[in-house]
Amino acid sequence: MISFAQDENEAVYRSGEDKYFAGEYNAAIELFTQVLATDPDHLNAYLQRGFCYVLLKDFDKAITDFSELLDRKEDHVWAYTSRGSSYNKIGEYELAMIDFDKALNLDPRNEEAYNNRGWSKKFLGDATGACKDWTASRKMGNAEAKIILTNNYCK
Repeated sequence: MISFAQDENEAVYRSGEDKYFAGEYNAAIELFTQVLATDPDHLNAYLQRGFCYVLLKDFDKAITDFSELLDRKEDHVWAYTSRGSSYNKIGEYELAMIDFDKALNLDPRNEEAYNNRGWSKKFLGDATGACKDWTASRKMGNAEAKIILTNNYCK
C-alpha cells in the first residue's frame, strides 16, 4: 500500500521532471533534492538531478549523483554511461573508460557508450581504438558517429 507521503513525494518528483523538461534545471534540482531528502533510495531522482547538473556543466555534482545511484543499483546502464560522459568532460578519461566498459558489458548495443568511449580513447592517444568504437556506434545507427568518423579521418 502506498502511503500519502509516498504519493506526495512522487508528485514532487513529477514536478521536478516538469521543470527539467521546461529547461528550469535549478528549480528541478531543488525538487529532486526534496524527493531525496524524503526517500534517499529514489533512483530516478538521482538520475534526473544528475542530468540537470550535466546540463548546468557541474560535472562533479553529476558524478556524485550517478555514483549514489550506482551505490544503490550497480547494474544501471545509463548511470554508467552518464557518469562516464561526465568523467570525459573533466578529463578523467581512464575513469570514463571503466564506466563505458561496464555499460557495454550490461548493454552491448549501447551506441552512446561506444561513441563516448571513442572520445576517451582518442584523448588517451588510442586513435585506432577510437575509430573502432565510433564505427561500432555508427553501425548501431548513431548518426553523429558518421560525422565523427569523417572529422577524425577514420577509415
